[in-house]
Amino acid sequence: MCEPKQAPGGEGPRRLKPAQLLFEPPEAVADPEHFFDLESIEDPRELLARSTELALAFRAAADRATEFQAVAAAQLADPRRFDRLPTAVIAERAEWSEDYTKKMVEFGRDLLRGSNQAD
Repeated sequence: MCEPKQAPGGEGPRRLKPAQLLFEPPEAVADPEHFFDLESIEDPRELLARSTELALAFRAAADRATEFQAVAAAQLADPRRFDRLPTAVIAERAEWSEDYTKKMVEFGRDLLRGSNQAD
């Protein structure tokens, strides 16, 4: 899949190579005060650096997930599919407005066109 230069809302260019997003063990997730071990970092410089890395990683993960949503929406709306879904149904399933769904379908089509050109 090709990386777009901009997300559908026009938030700007993507950052490259964010910090690795590590998953927490289940017992840490159960503790509401625990968040990726940030609460144990006492040095404010280190805390700022690590929390910034996490924020960038979460943004990158959200951007990537949005791209997959757009591709799925475009595939579901594809008129060549026998099981094509109307925009209203896609919007309901994704909990989006119909206008946003139309933008996501177009964004997904752009992504798919980009990945097809790279082949």
